[in-house]
Amino acid sequence: MDKPTIIYLSLGSNLGHRLRYLQDALFALGTEIGRIQSLSRVYESPAWGFSGADFLNLCVSLETTMPPLKVLEVLLSIEKRLGRDRGKQEGYASRTMDIDMLYYGEETLSFPELIVPHPRLHERLFVLRPLADVAPQFYHPILQKDTRNLIQQCKDKQNPVKTAHKVFPSRARLFSQIGFIAIEGNIGAGKTSLAKKMAADFNAKLILERFAENPFLPNFYQDQARYAFPLEMSFLADRYQQFMDDTSQYDLFKGFMISDYDIYKSLIFAQITLQPQEFELYRKIFGFMYRDTRKPQIYLYLHQTTERFLENIR
Repeated sequence: MDKPTIIYLSLGSNLGHRLRYLQDALFALGTEIGRIQSLSRVYESPAWGFSGADFLNLCVSLETTMPPLKVLEVLLSIEKRLGRDRGKQEGYASRTMDIDMLYYGEETLSFPELIVPHPRLHERLFVLRPLADVAPQFYHPILQKDTRNLIQQCKDKQNPVKTAHKVFPSRARLFSQIGFIAIEGNIGAGKTSLAKKMAADFNAKLILERFAENPFLPNFYQDQARYAFPLEMSFLADRYQQFMDDTSQYDLFKGFMISDYDIYKSLIFAQITLQPQEFELYRKIFGFMYRDTRKPQIYLYLHQTTERFLENIR
């Protein structure tokens, strides 16, 4: 196996949802080129060399076994998928995504389509400032100066500003910052299937709704008015106990938690089956219990057509 090379890239966007384009590009880089080693902060700076909206910029270092021209091919492909059309641009112009290769290890490369180190990186503070976050002591193989010295000697007057934006090297790292995701939707929407896939792909603790035999259910179907309240209270007690047991126990080897239900839906069912006075009492009891539960940071609702629901249930 080829020995990995550390490469440094500069990313920028000044069109559309700039932060989302940066994040999508990082996901693609980590998947298609190599392991992301480090990320800079996200900076904002004026357009350089033309009149346009402000850019968000960052730098990233990756480990890769790809040769330089193959890396370039993948970079251009990522740019295109994120909406950039280089064929329609002459000179500098606004863009959804711009990815430049700054360094390929310590090599000096010259191809018709690629020059490394990037010939103008030392002239641009919007490149150098983020680069200093990930490679402050990396020496330019031609100029023989590290990033900090290049910043000191740079004549660029457009100093980029650090932002509070956050980006992540992978989806697993992103989800680990969320903590808890709950997936909801009708029966047959695919809640459990999606929760299982996300838990497997992104190292999450999986919490699945358990269905126990309810002694009140047969009686409820015979006499709804009489048995609706004890039925709903029984369901609430079961869900509450399960939810508290599952969400209060952390798994140190998992990045976050994901469930295929949320206890709050108990109110929806109760409002349908209970009389108004019964529901008001139920809602008070639910409120006392709900205060102690852990709340998801993200609720994801799956919508399907009625035909698809019936197909999945069958």
